[in-house]
Amino acid sequence: MGLSFSFMDQNGGSAVDPSPEPGLGDLPESCVASVLVYLDPPQICRLSSLNRAFRGASYADFVWESKLPVNCDSVLQRVFGEEDGVFCEGSCKRDIYSRLCRPNSFDGGTKKVWLDKSTGKTFMSLSSNGLSITGIDDRRYWSRIPTEESRFQSVAYLQQIWWFQVDGEIEFPFPPGTYSLFFRLQLGRTHKRFGRRVCNSEHVHGWDKKPVRFHISTSEGQKATKQCYLTEPGKWIHYHAGNFVVPSSCRSMRVKFSMTQIDCTHTKGGLCVDSVLVYPVEYRERLQHF
Repeated sequence: MGLSFSFMDQNGGSAVDPSPEPGLGDLPESCVASVLVYLDPPQICRLSSLNRAFRGASYADFVWESKLPVNCDSVLQRVFGEEDGVFCEGSCKRDIYSRLCRPNSFDGGTKKVWLDKSTGKTFMSLSSNGLSITGIDDRRYWSRIPTEESRFQSVAYLQQIWWFQVDGEIEFPFPPGTYSLFFRLQLGRTHKRFGRRVCNSEHVHGWDKKPVRFHISTSEGQKATKQCYLTEPGKWIHYHAGNFVVPSSCRSMRVKFSMTQIDCTHTKGGLCVDSVLVYPVEYRERLQHF
């Protein structure tokens, strides 16, 4: 009876229902944003669907400021210039982050750069069209072949040559950290036959006689050299050329790299050169899924 009478007013009428307890939707957006700043971007995007407060907080600039590269302005200027109004003063940091997480082409489409969606780390890929390849214009030695197996839709294919040399250079405002540089190569030429992937290794020769030499150097005076034999026809392999460190004081890092096999006592051939990749050193294992 006590419970029944507690909901009656003095005149015997029903009392007004008690106010509901506060919920997540009642939190101020500023408080929600102060929590979101400690989460990674995928978590922030998932929580933004909870209610209006979380959605509004997920667009707070200071939340995404901590996810963007510390030298974000330099990265944007290098990749986009003034394109699409990216540098407008009112640009939303969340939209900028989303834009950078997509592969963005620059330098005439020869390079692509993107951020890891979860961590904001910087990744880069440089196509074979952006490399200096000895003899590339002589169809007796090299040819360009289209393929769906390349991020850039084509690769450079070596039929046969005596002097094998590939050089390249990247100048980019990499955020501070340690990076690994790789050449993505394949022995043999692949194609589709009745819907199945087939590798033609007809021209593959000479790579087992002498190792290929990889070399990198930076504008900060760092150098690294490695040698290895090219193996496993029909399989794309990422050959590690070396690591380099970008200090916090470096505004723009210039990295020169090369791949050579210049022993002219024998020819070598049957090699596909796809691209050069730059990954944060802690993400090297991801290349097996590239």
